[in-house]
Amino acid sequence: MSADLALQGAVVAALKAGVPAVAGRVFDRVPPDAVFPYVNVAGWQVVRDDAECIEAVEVYFDVHVWSRAVGRVEASAIATAVARALHRQEFDLTDYGLVSLIHRDTRFLADPDGLTTHGVVNFRAQIDA
Repeated sequence: MSADLALQGAVVAALKAGVPAVAGRVFDRVPPDAVFPYVNVAGWQVVRDDAECIEAVEVYFDVHVWSRAVGRVEASAIATAVARALHRQEFDLTDYGLVSLIHRDTRFLADPDGLTTHGVVNFRAQIDA
């Protein structure tokens, strides 16, 4: 298993446990009949970050928040819970050493359907491979 897949497993488990508002609806690929609100983890980018005698990677990823509640209140509360569930957590990645996991930023978009609020919560992880 690669470092980013090990991290993804830990992230999904943490979101299922730490974001009760989505009631375990944490997806890699969103099913067509998904019930709102939910989150999906996507946009993975893995960048080599080797140093002398150290193999490492930086992993960038987004957690997308989807809400159909009126306004941005529900989406904002879920995004805050996502950030709290992951920021500076020290997950055991078995074969890899998680050096840091940092919440970088959160942004909100009005979906073109006119009903859905879309939040994007961005993270960066540094992992010794």
